Amino acid sequence: AIKKVKVDARKQGFNKIVRTKALGAIKLFKQTPNKKDLPALFSAIDKAAKKKIFHKKKADRLKSRLTKLVQKK
Repeated sequence: AIKKVKVDARKQGFNKIVRTKALGAIKLFKQTPNKKDLPALFSAIDKAAKKKIFHKKKADRLKSRLTKLVQKK
């Protein structure tokens, strides 16, 4: 059980990094929506979904809404 606690703490650190990058990218994008920033943003969201930080459907929903935001402007 001691090893599990150590492993979980390490994974939590990695997950926090991925989550922070994805959420930070989303926040930045919402301030200045730009079509050329979409691929990098989608990549960050997909990585978070792949590591199960975001649910797959939530990632799809985020990408859809952010694309609409670009099309609106």
